[in-house]
Amino acid sequence: MDIVSALRAFLRVAETGSFSAAALDLNLTQPAVSRQVSALEEHLNTRLLHRTTSALALTAEGEHMIPMALRVVEAVDALNEASCAETASVSGRVRLTLPAPLGLYVSDRLAGFLERHPGLSVELIFREESSDLVGEGIDLEVRLGPVTDNSLMCRRIGWTTAFLVAAPGYLDGRSTPKTPDEIGGHECICYSRAGDGRSWTFSDGSDDIFVRIAARLVANNAVAVHRAVLAGSGLAILSHILACPDIEAGRLVNLMPDFPPARLPISVVYPSRRNMPLRVRTVLDFLVEAVKEDPLMASAS
Repeated sequence: MDIVSALRAFLRVAETGSFSAAALDLNLTQPAVSRQVSALEEHLNTRLLHRTTSALALTAEGEHMIPMALRVVEAVDALNEASCAETASVSGRVRLTLPAPLGLYVSDRLAGFLERHPGLSVELIFREESSDLVGEGIDLEVRLGPVTDNSLMCRRIGWTTAFLVAAPGYLDGRSTPKTPDEIGGHECICYSRAGDGRSWTFSDGSDDIFVRIAARLVANNAVAVHRAVLAGSGLAILSHILACPDIEAGRLVNLMPDFPPARLPISVVYPSRRNMPLRVRTVLDFLVEAVKEDPLMASAS
């Protein structure tokens, strides 16, 4: 039995929850994947998966096996990369989660990157909340704000820039807010990333100013907020990635320029720094360089 291949098969079945999906990812047949997992269970003398005709679930032993299996597979990948560093080609799939605005920014830049690496594929998952990286088989995740999970590796790659905006049609007949304490009388559209989405934070250059918002519309996706503010539903804080083209075209108005929304760190998190596969390291380097290309994200000031 090729134990490394069996471990790979087990990990993909655990990540996808399906022998068929794992087989598709591994370019194998479903029976071949099933045989590999069964052989691994026989070799270890323990059941790793509960199987029924309609469901698949990890046993307690299977849950315990996942981090150890990952370490073995990553170590073998690292050995392979080291042994052929001169001729190594980047191949395989990388699963990357990131907030919608940054996902759109990255999507615009992927064509050239993938052309340079024909063996590589990238699965983009637009997600505002944090993921279970190991449990969901996520290779890299971009997070905004402080990262509090000490079990993950974290690399800061930039800073957010955002604007408080509104459509000209919404502002017609209304007073335009000049300071944070003038927001209270306005309709507000809130982007809820991880909290309740009912507060905004601005900066006066030295201190943060917190404003409680009585929002009539809350969405957990920045693109939905963007469309709502363009439609004239109220004020909203938008990433510069979404807001700048509309501000330049006059479709949105930049409000309170002396009190910009507070900036947040942009970080990439991943399960382990050791033995990072070449495919994952290549995508991480691409993300770092892509963010550096945008001066509003590259600079902390």
